[in-house]
Amino acid sequence: MKLNKILLTASLLLGGLCANAQETVTEYVFQPHWYGQAQIGLQETLGEGAFGKLLAPNAQLAAGYKFNPYIGARLAVNAWQSKGTLNFMGNHKWKWNYVAPTVDAVVDLTNLIGGYNPNRLVEVNLLAGVGINIGFHNKEANAINNELTAAIKAQPNLPDPVPGGYYNSIPANYNVLGNIWDGTKTRFVGQVGVDVNFNVTEQLQVGLELMANSLSDNYNSKVGSNADWYFNALVGVKYAFGPKYETRTRTIEVPAPEPVIVEKVVEKIVEVPVQVEKPVVKEEVSMRRDIFFTISNSTIAKSEQAKVQQIADFLKENPEAKVVITGYADKGTGTMAINLRLSKQRAQTVANELQKKYGIPASRMEVKSMGESEYQPYPDPVQNRVAICIAK
Repeated sequence: MKLNKILLTASLLLGGLCANAQETVTEYVFQPHWYGQAQIGLQETLGEGAFGKLLAPNAQLAAGYKFNPYIGARLAVNAWQSKGTLNFMGNHKWKWNYVAPTVDAVVDLTNLIGGYNPNRLVEVNLLAGVGINIGFHNKEANAINNELTAAIKAQPNLPDPVPGGYYNSIPANYNVLGNIWDGTKTRFVGQVGVDVNFNVTEQLQVGLELMANSLSDNYNSKVGSNADWYFNALVGVKYAFGPKYETRTRTIEVPAPEPVIVEKVVEKIVEVPVQVEKPVVKEEVSMRRDIFFTISNSTIAKSEQAKVQQIADFLKENPEAKVVITGYADKGTGTMAINLRLSKQRAQTVANELQKKYGIPASRMEVKSMGESEYQPYPDPVQNRVAICIAK
């Protein structure tokens, strides 16, 4: 009877140790979406004199579509005013208007480098595109050009900018600016820039955009040896239409925490054959805790914090013990480079938590990262987003 009770108790304990616990994991799944942008700011057109001399008002409206967490496209219409200047027979300034529709490729550098996380405060994008610049209302430049050209033709002995020359023979189509234009002028424009956006709500962002634009030499009506440039600095708002991501929760099977294993090594030391044996006992204890993360994330969830504390308590109770922290990533998600970086971040996050929150010295920790190596500790890909901690 007693033997039956002992066997029944042993089987129940063994079943409890082998059973897997369940844990709920939250994942963020990106949703393709449209967005709109409205911005206002300043433009600086390159010209004679110090940078900032030719500031003009600038505005932009845009509509874009984000295909995935990393790549998007945008149609923007930038417009308002540009300025030019000439230091010849006095200082002369003029301004004109333009409209510039462009198509841009948008690369989300934050997600590309750090993995997808919609809860970040800051988003940084690289922009590059092409379009056309439609210039008009260039009357001020024409008036200045006509005035200076008439003055030169009225003074045939006025020194020419070419050393030793004079305006003795002036062609009928001569003009001072050299590339003067009137009416409406359309030019090809290329641009590259960056924008920084701050999340206000799930749908609304405020941000700053800096853009450099290059055009043909005749944009500012003057002759030069290089392409003409203008730079835009814009602030504004971006609004996403529709959900940017979905929150999904799933229950995964998590192995129950490994029991603390106490191994006893008995060594017999015999000093002389006639003396009684003295046993020397050494005890080696170990602990394993698996800390799970969500997709593309290296932040320790609240549900996993208790495991970190258990490791810290174990290390404090066993001053000679050390812990090996090995980070993993799901090889079915992301690139090899991203997964290697992400697995290292996960392991290092646990190490930082042990050191800063619980005071465990770095000398008692070894941090490793496996990335998306062929060895995956779990058959379920979700469970391989993990940092495995073995202390002994």
